[in-house]
Amino acid sequence: MTDHLKIIRHGAVLEITFARPEKKNALSNAMYRAATGQLNAAEKDTSVRVLLFSAEGDAFTAGNDIADFAAVASGKGEPPQAHAFIDALARAEKPIVAAVPGLAVGVGTTMLLHCDLVYLSDTAKLTTPFVNLALVPEAASSLLLPARIGHLRAFAMFALGEALSAAEALTLGLANKVLPKDALLDAAREAAQALATRPLGSLVATKKLMRDANRILAQIANEGAIFKERLQTPEAREAFAAFAERRQPDFSKFAS
Repeated sequence: MTDHLKIIRHGAVLEITFARPEKKNALSNAMYRAATGQLNAAEKDTSVRVLLFSAEGDAFTAGNDIADFAAVASGKGEPPQAHAFIDALARAEKPIVAAVPGLAVGVGTTMLLHCDLVYLSDTAKLTTPFVNLALVPEAASSLLLPARIGHLRAFAMFALGEALSAAEALTLGLANKVLPKDALLDAAREAAQALATRPLGSLVATKKLMRDANRILAQIANEGAIFKERLQTPEAREAFAAFAERRQPDFSKFAS
């Protein structure tokens, strides 16, 4: 476990809170491991009927801790642990609710595609700037996001790093409600508690019917293999170096 992940039980609801607000809740390998463990344990725990993701501070998560990616790109450090977390999300059979208080970058947005109810604060902003880091989409988002919002809008999010406001996300079907931040968590908890009173067998069966799990998992595996390759490229090293040096990256010297 890590101090940057808080676990609270509210009856049959397991609440997982990203608690690294000083880093905009950027997800470290330790946070990924802890969250993955909680997801896997919850699937086996018959007393848990619903999961709820939330966050401290003004951001949901700024995505992967860039320091971990930079270490891999330079040939140092352990591989990122995001894939196991994403895989656990995709395999989860119990309902998942998300309360997003602000910025959601990369996996902060793509994980919402695996949640069954999503509540956004009115200041939330969703971005998936994978190409900016010389990477590719993950969490089956290359399949799920275009299916939800269309190819053109999804490509602009992936390739240009264009953001969606909370209002736009609601209109495009990425969220159930947009609320003032001080009302967000209560609304998400109320929804999670309501789900916890429903017949779990029916909820699980309904979720399975609504998702092509095999196709999603296959897409995650394909993305993951390419993502791993991309982390080792000169383009990725340039992207992470530029990020650390607070400058614009120069990809002009690299071929495809």
